Amino acid sequence: MIRHTTPDAFNEMMHRESPLAAWLGLSLEEVGNGRALMRAPFRQELLRPGGVVNGPVIMALADYAMYAAVVGLDPNGARSVTTNMNTHFLRKTTGKDLLAEARALRAGRSQVVLDVLIRADGEVAPVAHVSGTYVYPATEARQ
Repeated sequence: MIRHTTPDAFNEMMHRESPLAAWLGLSLEEVGNGRALMRAPFRQELLRPGGVVNGPVIMALADYAMYAAVVGLDPNGARSVTTNMNTHFLRKTTGKDLLAEARALRAGRSQVVLDVLIRADGEVAPVAHVSGTYVYPATEARQ
């Protein structure tokens, strides 16, 4: 298994260096081989009018899950940044934790292309599908 971080190390880093991840309560559960599984716990304050989870919460979960997959691939991944993200909201969700399953589709020297499926905990049908691209800083491209 290729893994340059652990869930505990990643969670500690994110909660120390990213106030948004800490506020959302995001937690990486699995990482390795260009994949990551991240949880966002359900909280009432994350709902928008109509009682559904806010789209920006779903997008943040997807972005952090992609970031975890990239960091898991390469120790320089911690300095990578999102350059593209496309979100398809597929159905509403309420009252359950959300799980984001990210996977790297292609990891090149300077960028990683990923996709993410987000599901409500215990459900099969996805809430959202996200695709995105991360880039390494020019001085830290993968070898």
